[in-house]
Amino acid sequence: MARSNRSSSNSNQTFLLWLGLSGLLLAIDQLSKILAKGNLVEGVSNPVTSFLNWTLVYNPGAAFSFLAQAGGWQRWFFTGLGIAAALLIVWLIRKNAQQTLFCLAMSLILSGAVGNVIDRVMYGAVVDFIDVYYLHWHWPAFNIADSAITLGVILLIFDEIKRVNK
Repeated sequence: MARSNRSSSNSNQTFLLWLGLSGLLLAIDQLSKILAKGNLVEGVSNPVTSFLNWTLVYNPGAAFSFLAQAGGWQRWFFTGLGIAAALLIVWLIRKNAQQTLFCLAMSLILSGAVGNVIDRVMYGAVVDFIDVYYLHWHWPAFNIADSAITLGVILLIFDEIKRVNK
């Protein structure tokens, strides 16, 4: 019985570490958005390098401004979707807490999903401010949460490829 308790305790600690990582990334995301809102003027580009601007924009839609002009219902749809995804991800991390790469990927995705849900609830749109470009081509503006989601998805795909190849 003691061994089972120790295993359960380790799993709980690992689960809490993954949630802690998500919480840390969420805090960084929200702090970066507060700084962007406090120091940038909406729509005005502030050059940082030859390929990067800080440009404050609000995205009421999804990735690449999908459904941005949908009339408002998308705010609550994407908020609900983000909350449902976050709950599922927490459950998946809890269930698989010892799978390092999988949980790292899920923790990244969780922090990004919750970060963007907070924006939708507080501001009615996601706060974006990172503008990457080359010559006259600009990638759609994004934020730390979007970066965490993207990296998490890449790691999730890598983890699945690794699992399938075993």
